[in-house]
Amino acid sequence: MTAGSRLIEWEDPATLAALGRDLSGLEFLTGIKDGRIPQPPISKLLGFHFTHLEAGAVSLVLPIGAHLYNPIGSVHGGIAATVLDTVMGCSVHSMLPKGRAYSTLEIKINYLRPMTHALGEVKVEGRVVNLGRKAGFAEGKIMDGAGKIYATGTTTCAVWDA
Repeated sequence: MTAGSRLIEWEDPATLAALGRDLSGLEFLTGIKDGRIPQPPISKLLGFHFTHLEAGAVSLVLPIGAHLYNPIGSVHGGIAATVLDTVMGCSVHSMLPKGRAYSTLEIKINYLRPMTHALGEVKVEGRVVNLGRKAGFAEGKIMDGAGKIYATGTTTCAVWDA
């Protein structure tokens, strides 16, 4: 059996959240992508980073490694759910002006095929389907470099004045 290790360092998430209160969603996410705002702890833990941001659409790349595996030899389904929740929620966030906030109310994930380290990395895309005053709806997908889909998801997010 081969052993591995991983050392993770992150910034205080309360400080990160405070920075976000003074910016629109797109400004906040762009600051994270560009390195002006620290990455949240979950992105440091899993190793993903944003690759594309625009109002209503967010993409990230997730490197696949053994540290993401479940006991049956593939990436744990919770990892797929986490990165899909991230891009779908952030796509809603990207459309919110300063003073508005959101939170995931529900997600639904469909697993189409297993992911393994042979993929190297996957691209995860999310986009807003509809954004209203009280709720946002988004969808997402996980793909390999050739565009083959490994999982899809949908979300409903609550939206409110912060």
